[in-house]
Amino acid sequence: MGKKTRVGVLFGGKSAEHEVSLESARNVVEAIDREKYEVVLIGIDRGGTWHLSAPSRLYVEAAGSALPALTAGDADDGVTLVPQDTGGARLVRSSDNQSLEALDVVFPVLHGPFGEDGTIQGMLKLADIPFVGAGVLGSAVAMDKDVMKRLLREAGIPTPDFVAGSRSCGEIEFDAVVRRLGLPVFVKPANLGSSVGVTRVGGRETFANAVELAFQYDHKILIEANAGGREIEVSVLGNDDPVASVPGEIIPHHDFYTYEAKYIDENGAGLVIPADLPEATVHRVQALAIQAFTTLCCEGMARVDCFLRGEDEVLVNEINTIPGFTRISMYPKLWEASGVSYTELVDRLIQLAFERHGREQRLRTSV
Repeated sequence: MGKKTRVGVLFGGKSAEHEVSLESARNVVEAIDREKYEVVLIGIDRGGTWHLSAPSRLYVEAAGSALPALTAGDADDGVTLVPQDTGGARLVRSSDNQSLEALDVVFPVLHGPFGEDGTIQGMLKLADIPFVGAGVLGSAVAMDKDVMKRLLREAGIPTPDFVAGSRSCGEIEFDAVVRRLGLPVFVKPANLGSSVGVTRVGGRETFANAVELAFQYDHKILIEANAGGREIEVSVLGNDDPVASVPGEIIPHHDFYTYEAKYIDENGAGLVIPADLPEATVHRVQALAIQAFTTLCCEGMARVDCFLRGEDEVLVNEINTIPGFTRISMYPKLWEASGVSYTELVDRLIQLAFERHGREQRLRTSV
């Protein structure tokens, strides 16, 4: 057997979705084909320090009903990523600059800011190493829900109405929001996911607190109209010629699909896979998902979240470029229902990373 491909699995991170990343990374590591790939675990603690991690870091016990967090490692396990003249990148120990493992590709399993927003992608691109998922632009525009929705709207892709606001714009007036969007509305940070900092607002009495909560996570917030209808999700896979999975349906058991329902409470929502939809509606949802994926310059993978109103009115709500990979996450479940196993999915994502990197390597960088 030939040399195994060394995959750096990057997890943890500084965002409010840190804990979810550990759950997702653990599932990726358990699914990856060990006959083909050698896994190198790189954990990022809440302070932003990178650590060469032992597998046990992914199996840390949770406290109570919460998800586990990555604790800071030993003083000498900090690492940095350094490009190599021969291609790829090498880990270097921070304490003594000793060269460690060389990596062939990186699989970022980071959710939210500092991982899904183009920052890590830019660093990996500068390091000249293939990496799984969307590039800098696709990651950045998909992370910022305000920019994302404006681009969707410009492309003629239907999306729920919304208004955006920032602290620098002054007070957001409840009456003006209601005149534009009606009630209820959803108030959320513009650059976050996993339903963190999101509040369903049904009246004036909860509006100010919802706005303040969202501003604790981001300098810009989004206030969305209640689209109503059924919550439909589709997984997309590919680079230049992406394909869509069968759609699935989320049936929340709370006011909306909360953080706990997504990652902690297995009974927090019902998952119907595949969704019970007419064939024409399935094709409509899949086509819009792929259109959104290409409009936002995504590559590799994304989960597209939609609303279905009536029989065939589909609204694209948002797109996630590093979707959850936990045992109850929709992205891998939808591909499994489409005939792609978890192991095969991880393999295809890594191969897509090499494909894009090879394409970029053929571009001229000088006159």
